[in-house]
Amino acid sequence: MSIQVNAIRSLFPILHQEVNGNPLIYFDNAATTQKPQVVLDALTQYYEKDNSNIHRGAHTLADRATHKYEETRESVRALIGARESAEVIFTRGTTESINLVAKTFGPKFIQKGDEILISTLEHHSNIVPWQMLCEQTGAILKVIPITDSGELVMDEFEKLLSSKTKLISIVHASNALGTINPVKKIIDAAHAVGAKVLLDGAQSASHLEVDVQELDCDFMAFSAHKLYGPTGLGVLYGKRELLEEMPPFLGGGEMIREVTFEKTTYNTIPFKFESGTPSIAEVIAFKPALDFITSTGKTNIHLHEHDLLQYAAELLQDVKGIIPVGTAAEKIAVYSFTIKGMHPFDVGQLLDAKGIAVRTGHHCTQPLMHRLGLEGTVRASFAVYNTRAEVEVFAQAVAKIASLKNK
Repeated sequence: MSIQVNAIRSLFPILHQEVNGNPLIYFDNAATTQKPQVVLDALTQYYEKDNSNIHRGAHTLADRATHKYEETRESVRALIGARESAEVIFTRGTTESINLVAKTFGPKFIQKGDEILISTLEHHSNIVPWQMLCEQTGAILKVIPITDSGELVMDEFEKLLSSKTKLISIVHASNALGTINPVKKIIDAAHAVGAKVLLDGAQSASHLEVDVQELDCDFMAFSAHKLYGPTGLGVLYGKRELLEEMPPFLGGGEMIREVTFEKTTYNTIPFKFESGTPSIAEVIAFKPALDFITSTGKTNIHLHEHDLLQYAAELLQDVKGIIPVGTAAEKIAVYSFTIKGMHPFDVGQLLDAKGIAVRTGHHCTQPLMHRLGLEGTVRASFAVYNTRAEVEVFAQAVAKIASLKNK
């Protein structure tokens, strides 16, 4: 089945506007995706009809809101292939999901002298929490190097891996370059030495088929807003046996079973990790976004986006001054580049003047940019509602901008 892109575009009201006198071309999907009307309607429906706090409520509104909230949890379970919905924890985003593991699994299972592996490709959110944990525990953080094309040096990974390795926290697909990492191979190697693996799935969850049981990852973190859902909502998947051993992240509200002044006992998973009033409207509105992805088909989405990536690379390959950044063999639909003699921010502003939205800068991957010898890049990232015609307009605009400094 091929993507009916015009029909899909009709579902997204934000796309049908002009920016700076030009039709909006939204190529900043790695930062956040746009929302279909059904997601916007679900948010409105909750506040107009069902607004109530969830769980423990004896009235109809609370029952309706709770039912819809838990329906989303089951939809997330199905999307990622988790064994049970209790392994799906709602957070405020990928960043909080990773921090939850660092703050709970970390102090309990990682000690002085133990080692944590990450890669050069990581987002700051998958670097800083582990640095903080190492400062707290005396553990050692080690970094898997990359090639100039943006691929992991797997021989070096194998050298870094040892019985001292207790955790590998690795990005599934790079937000800055698009590189898809060989995570199944990494997970199998990690388990062979007794290490656990957390996948940063912020980018992969919306672009790739993900089955956490098949991958056998121990944790996976991702965000709703990169899967056509609301902002302020994240997911942490964790294997039941690990989540049950981990202490709570925050105290109060839903995470308790019984409280006395002498002692508090904690709720079962997933509620043990969901303290306080959650993002109820956002969770409920995430389900129609997941339904949209499921009905469209992850494979169809990936093929469409990959076609756009290849088309963009083809149109720009001979443009004087264009330097592609990140040329891994396996990529999600991210085209990152620089223009000789021009600052990425200036390129971004010139594209914005044409109604084209891209991201510029270091993309929260400063160590990666340092490794590549760059201050930053221009990043175009594609989604299911983007078109070849938009890529053509983008390529023409980039070529014209490049010609300003590259005659």
